[in-house]
Amino acid sequence: MSDLNQGEQAINEVMEFPCEFPLKVFGLSKPEFEQIVIELVSVHCPPSTRFQVKKNESKKGKYQSLTVTFTAQSRAQMDAIYQSLTDSEHVVMSL
Repeated sequence: MSDLNQGEQAINEVMEFPCEFPLKVFGLSKPEFEQIVIELVSVHCPPSTRFQVKKNESKKGKYQSLTVTFTAQSRAQMDAIYQSLTDSEHVVMSL
């Protein structure tokens, strides 16, 4: 088994899908940031997916963090979500 396959297997053993997943996303503090993030994530989710969002502003108000909690369906889904967030000019970082 290759190192990549072993790593993916280890992750799949740690996470059982479906599961509630808190996704943390950071970006500039703009009114549209939350909507942009929800749109980026929801493209990869079933239409019935519900999102719980918690917002925090940085001390000086320049940045905003969102914790978007939803039911993740698979590792492939999570990989696609993280790729969409990484590709977005609006997202500084996601965890």
